[in-house]
Amino acid sequence: MLHFQSYLPQQDGLLPIWLLFISAVAFLNSIQAYCSTRYTSRVYIGNSKTFIKSALLKSPVTPLSARTFGTWTLIQSIVRLYAAYHITEPAFYWLSFLTFAVAFGHFMSEWQIYRTTRWGSGLAGPVAVSSGTMLWMILKKSYYIG
Repeated sequence: MLHFQSYLPQQDGLLPIWLLFISAVAFLNSIQAYCSTRYTSRVYIGNSKTFIKSALLKSPVTPLSARTFGTWTLIQSIVRLYAAYHITEPAFYWLSFLTFAVAFGHFMSEWQIYRTTRWGSGLAGPVAVSSGTMLWMILKKSYYIG
């Protein structure tokens, strides 16, 4: 167990571990986005007022948009990974924060402006992670970067 812990971020607190975890989740999400449109289609399921299974068939997701989303998510994963290990460096801290702000803005605009998604489990996860992490990072700013 001690050997495994040597690979984890060494800075105190849970935020660096959280950033590492979310980076890994984003990396895996990137892989699946390149392999299939199935999971990305669960987020972008259109604006139907009721959930029906056929809504997945009406998703605006294409293989190209899924791969583009996968690339965008991979870039976010890399930034968050660096921030997890260099959280006391203001540039990495704020770049990581901005990845969550951009994600939040993206998902909110897709829901409220472009109507390519609707509130449900596919949207709730990314919104909760992005908004919760931004709040956490604002609250812990002075602890990590002064």
